[in-house]
Amino acid sequence: MQELFSLQGRTALVTGGSRGIGRMIAAGFLRAGAKVYISARKKQACDATAAELAALGDCISIPWDVSTVEGARGLAAEIAGRETALDILVNNAGAAWGESFESFPEQGWDKVMDLNVKSPFFLTQALHPLLKKAGERQLAKVINIASIDGISINPWETYSYTASKAGLIHLTKRMALRLVKDRIAMSAIAPGAFPSDMNKEARDHADEVADRIPAGRVGGEDDMAGAAVYLASRAGDYVIGETLVVDGGVTIARGS
Repeated sequence: MQELFSLQGRTALVTGGSRGIGRMIAAGFLRAGAKVYISARKKQACDATAAELAALGDCISIPWDVSTVEGARGLAAEIAGRETALDILVNNAGAAWGESFESFPEQGWDKVMDLNVKSPFFLTQALHPLLKKAGERQLAKVINIASIDGISINPWETYSYTASKAGLIHLTKRMALRLVKDRIAMSAIAPGAFPSDMNKEARDHADEVADRIPAGRVGGEDDMAGAAVYLASRAGDYVIGETLVVDGGVTIARGS
């Protein structure tokens, strides 16, 4: 079982890895034995997180903005200059925007859709040669970080965010069918309430949020790390195009 869930000898890239869910995943990968590159737009934060996570294993900071196609290709080129293959890619970098329907701006639409939907596609495309090379020895993995808000509706007016995450879930299915031909397995995770700068409510008011979660608590680092390691390791090799919901039961509670 240890070998089944091991990431020993594997190399991973986690975008948005300096904080929140990205950091949780990076830490989990390191504990499972992987070499991990983390990328984030803010250099100071990215470097600081990599320095802290280095206590767990080989963690390297590559500050980068992947919100544009040019940026995604630039990051891919940087990785290609350091590695001959990439075993695991986690498309986690994301953005949210909340505003009333009457005043919701184009900026709030484009920023979120570009980072949450366009960037995962074009970064995966740019890293395809390295992922394909890794797949020659062991199935490579791409994990897209979606959200339960792409599956069920929350009470907040986050129009572009919910649309982007629903789109990413469907995009995961479409891309997975193509990538599996090259021994690259793509899947997704739809997190619920995890404390982060993006989800300040879960971070700052965890007890109140927990009252609305069937499991009775917000998500923790082990919850996210466990899900990501499962999909990234051999244990998740037969999961193709699916989205793993990690939310303490919120989605099914919304449905009822």
